[in-house]
Amino acid sequence: MMLLLSLLCYVGSAVACLQCDRSIRILHEDFILSAPSLSDQIELKKINDQAIVSYKSTSQERKGVIDPTTLYRAKTEYQSEFNRFLKAERTGSVTFEAIQIMEKGRKILEKNLDVFIHDGLCPNKCGLLKRRVMDCLSCQYMMYMCPSPSNQQDCGELSVQSEEGGQAVLDCFFPWHRLVLGNPEYHYSWIPGSKKWDENNATTLVVTDESSVILNQLSVKDQGIYRCSLQKNNGTIFSQVTFLLTE
Repeated sequence: MMLLLSLLCYVGSAVACLQCDRSIRILHEDFILSAPSLSDQIELKKINDQAIVSYKSTSQERKGVIDPTTLYRAKTEYQSEFNRFLKAERTGSVTFEAIQIMEKGRKILEKNLDVFIHDGLCPNKCGLLKRRVMDCLSCQYMMYMCPSPSNQQDCGELSVQSEEGGQAVLDCFFPWHRLVLGNPEYHYSWIPGSKKWDENNATTLVVTDESSVILNQLSVKDQGIYRCSLQKNNGTIFSQVTFLLTE
């Protein structure tokens, strides 16, 4: 009985990315303790330990971090495969089949991490992104820095044209702004009649939660250069877009 209890505690304490989800740890734990003999349980524990080592290696090769959405997708797919494995009629050694299903879990983790790292971890092609992700080894949340390829907050310049008495829409939203933490705001500034930005001569137009502003009833005097900065109240700038308004 003491051996069984120590085995249970050991299995429950081992985590590595996919096992950061408690339901996966319980799934493996129940599977090991359902083996008919203590020797079988020990063999399954060894297989589980080796699986965790391979899961750690797989995650470390891919930045070693994961987001809640990717973790949910991976664990849901793996649970489905594992439950199918539990219900299947045994055609061979349970230890060999356990190795196969846990290796399938590694491949599921690898597939989902590849998509996340390539498309989801740092989606900002410009600007600065600090986002909250989970460390696969500690299962603790951490801040991950995503500088742009150019390592600058500047996201370019756009030309905007409008007729006398018309309107113009200035919008500096990027989809990755949804990942920025801390309730940042969009700061719109303006330098009338200029084609070159000079921070010392800029006038604040509006500070808002919305990424876009509409300029109505435009006239010649409204021409100039406008800038939108997404920033926190401590002055940290995540992105900047410059608009050159002309007739």
